[in-house]
Amino acid sequence: MEQTVEYAHATGALSGIWLLVAIPLASAAILLLLGKRADKWGHWLGVVAVAASFVLGLVFFFSLRGLDAEARSAELSLWDFIAVGNLHVDFGLLFDPLSGVFVLLITGVGSLIHLYAVGYMEHDPGRRKFFGYFNLFVAAMLLLVLGNNYVMLYFGWEGVGLASYLLISFWYNRPSAATAGKKAFLMNRVGDAGLAIGIFVMFATLGTTQYDEVFGNVSALTSTTVLILGLLLLIGAAGKSGQFPLHAWLPDAMEGPTPVSALIHAATMVTAGVYLIARSHAIFTANTVLQTVVVSVGALTLLMGCIIGAAKDDIKRVLAWSTVSQIGYMFLGVGLGGGAYALAIIHLLAHGFFKANMFLGAGSVMHGMHDQVDIRRFGGLRKYMKWTWLTFMMGWLAIIGIPPLSGFFSKEPIIAAAFERGDWTSWLYGMAALLGAGLTAFYMTRLFVLTFHGPERYTDDNKHPHESPFIMTVPLMLLALGSIGAGWLMSTSVPGWLEPVFGAEEAPHEAVLSHTLITILSLVVTVLGAGLAWALFRNGTALAPQPAGVVVTAARRNLYTDAINEAVFERPGIYLTRALVFLDNKGIDGLVNGIAAGIGGTSGRLRRMQTGFVRSYALSMLTGAVLVVGAFLAIQLGWLA
Repeated sequence: MEQTVEYAHATGALSGIWLLVAIPLASAAILLLLGKRADKWGHWLGVVAVAASFVLGLVFFFSLRGLDAEARSAELSLWDFIAVGNLHVDFGLLFDPLSGVFVLLITGVGSLIHLYAVGYMEHDPGRRKFFGYFNLFVAAMLLLVLGNNYVMLYFGWEGVGLASYLLISFWYNRPSAATAGKKAFLMNRVGDAGLAIGIFVMFATLGTTQYDEVFGNVSALTSTTVLILGLLLLIGAAGKSGQFPLHAWLPDAMEGPTPVSALIHAATMVTAGVYLIARSHAIFTANTVLQTVVVSVGALTLLMGCIIGAAKDDIKRVLAWSTVSQIGYMFLGVGLGGGAYALAIIHLLAHGFFKANMFLGAGSVMHGMHDQVDIRRFGGLRKYMKWTWLTFMMGWLAIIGIPPLSGFFSKEPIIAAAFERGDWTSWLYGMAALLGAGLTAFYMTRLFVLTFHGPERYTDDNKHPHESPFIMTVPLMLLALGSIGAGWLMSTSVPGWLEPVFGAEEAPHEAVLSHTLITILSLVVTVLGAGLAWALFRNGTALAPQPAGVVVTAARRNLYTDAINEAVFERPGIYLTRALVFLDNKGIDGLVNGIAAGIGGTSGRLRRMQTGFVRSYALSMLTGAVLVVGAFLAIQLGWLA
C-alpha cells in the first residue's frame, strides 16, 4: 500500500499517525473474532492497545510541538477512497494542534477508564467482548478526530454511533438497557442525517469535502448557503453531543456499565459535536445568525441540564444531566467565536478529567453499595470509601468552579466571554451562563453531600459499604490530579497551541461587566448555590419522592421533553407507519392481488371449455357454423339492416 505524506515542514515521525487508529481497531478485531479463547487475557490486550495509542499520541504531539506554529500540521494520504466523476475523497488523516489534543484526551483518559474497567467488569462473563467494543469505540473516535475530510469524519462518526449502541445495550437482557441503546441509536440517526445532508450540500456547492479546500472557499458561498450548511452541521453536532433538542438519549445511556458512561460522557462521544463545530469554525464564523443559533442552543441546554439534574436521585443520571449542561457551556463557547473557541476546548479537556473522575467515582460507590444508585439511600460513605470520597471531592470542586481547580480556569472565562459578545445579547447569554454556575454548584453539592456525608441511610441489601480495589482507585487518583491542575495548565498553553487552527485571538468586544466583577459574581453564585445545598441536605433527605411545585415536578419529568418528543415525533411516526402499512396491504397489494385473482378466475372459467372430447369440439364447430350461416341469411333477407 503506497503512502504519501504531505508535510507543512513536519518531521518523518508523523508518518505513523495511522497506527493511532490501527492499534485499537486491530485489538477490537482480535477480541471479537477469537471469542472465548481470549477470555483470560483479552481485557489486558484492550488496556495495552489504548495505552499504546496514548504513548504514540504523546510522541506525535511533541514532534509537532517542536515545530514553528505555521508548520504544526501533517497530512497522511493512505489511498483514494472514492473517485467517482468529480468526487475525489482520500482515505487520509490530519494531525494538527486541534486533533492532537483530542487524541491525547481520548487515549489518555480512555486508558485510565479501560484500566478501571478491568476491576469493574471482573465478574462479568462478557468482559472480553466488552473490551472489544471498548477498543472499537476508541478507534472510531480517533478516526473521527483524525480524518482530513468530512467523509472520513463521517466514517468515524458512524463508527462511534455503532459502538455506543453496542456498549449502552451491553446488558441487553435488561429491557431498560436494550431500550436505552435503541433510543441512543435512533436519536443519533436524526443528527447523522443532518450531517450527511450537510456533506452533500458541501460537495454540491464547493465540489469537495477536504477541510482545507472547504474552508478556503467558504467566502464564495452565499450567506443563505452558509446558514443552511451550518445548521445541518449543527444538527449532527447536537445529536452526538446531547444538545437540545436531541439530548434525551444521553441520560438514558446510563443503563450501560459505568465505564461506558465515563467514556461516552467524558472523553469521547459527547465531545464529537464540539469538535465538529470547532473544526468547522470557518463556516460558523462566516454567518452571525448561525453563531447566534449555536450560542442559543448552548445556553438553553446548559440551563435545562442544571434544572433537571437538581431533581434527579440516581447518582449516574445526575452526572449525566451535568454532562448535558457542561457540553452546553462548550457550545456556548464555540458559538461565541474568536478566542472563545480555545476556551471551549480548554473546558472540554478539563471536563474530560473531572467528569471521568466523578463517573468512575460513582461506579466505585455502586461497587461498594451492591449496585445501589439512589443517592437518598447513601450517606456517610466518607468513613468507608476514603479514596473514593477524596477523589470525588476533587471532581466536585472542579466542576462547580472553585479556584484553583480546573473548572475555575475553564468555565469562568466562558462566562466572561458571554458578557463580551458585543450586543444586547451579552446580558442574556452572560446571565444564563452565570445562573448555570449557581445551579451547577447546587445540584452537584446535593449529590456530594447526600452520597458521602450526613446520616447513613442504607437498606438491608447494602448495609456493608466498602472501598473499591486498587485497580479501580488508582485511575481515580490520577484523574483527581487532572481535576486539580489541568485547568490552569491548559489555560496558559492551549490558546497559543491552537492559534494555527483558529487564528490569532481577536480583541474582545467591550464587556458589559468587568472581568474582575464577573469572576467575583461567579464565585458568589457558586458559593451561594453550594451553601444552599449543604444547608438543605447535610442531614439527609426523605427516602421517598415528596410533593413538589411546578418547577420540580417538571424537572423530574425532564421538563416534559420526552413527552413532547413522543407526542410530536414518535406517535405521529407510529400512526404514519401504520397508515402506510395499511395502504400497502389493502391498497397496493390489494390492487395487485385483485388483478391476479381476476385473471386467475377468468382463466379458470375459460379452462372449463377445454374438455378434451371430440364430440364437444364438433358441437362447438357446428354451433359456430350455424351462427355464421344464420347471420348471412339474416343480412340477405334484410333482417339485419
